[in-house]
Amino acid sequence: MNRERQSTADASPTPPPDLLRIHQVRVARIAVSVSATRNQGVRGIVNPARSFLAKLDCRRLVRRTAEGYARALEEVTQEFKGALPRGGRSWGLSRKLLNIFLRDVLYHHYLRESSGLAVAEAFMEVPLDSISAGRIKKAFPRQLSPWPGVKALTPAYSAVLQARAAELAAAHGMERVHLDAIWWGAREG
Repeated sequence: MNRERQSTADASPTPPPDLLRIHQVRVARIAVSVSATRNQGVRGIVNPARSFLAKLDCRRLVRRTAEGYARALEEVTQEFKGALPRGGRSWGLSRKLLNIFLRDVLYHHYLRESSGLAVAEAFMEVPLDSISAGRIKKAFPRQLSPWPGVKALTPAYSAVLQARAAELAAAHGMERVHLDAIWWGAREG
């Protein structure tokens, strides 16, 4: 049966729930790549991480204040950390993969709309790894300590880097969540 869909500038059709689930699984698979989980000291991180994110109700992170978003993000980070295999349960890896996934949900039209996550865009973090931390440190060379690596990243040092990333992003008229996409896009190869 052929259904006609009307589209306006203000609204787009909402895909069926099964299709939304399929899109979320796809975004989770792309966000948790082998390269994103490399050098974490344990094998078998990819599948449990993808499974957790594929089932995550992103509406849990829809908050209208920075404090509310930070609390919700920390709660989900701790749950995610617990879902990873022993030896791979670092706060830094959990937060990095979660932030990559949430950024990609924000960039995916249907998932952004169905979750309402766009409301929290201003609070979302830049995913931290050696590339993003290196870019932040380059902008603030005397103010930041050396990058400890994803596995050893602490919430306190992450907060410092996120604050500096917010300054960099504001200088370019954007939110910090977008810096990673810009920096990765600027890389050769």
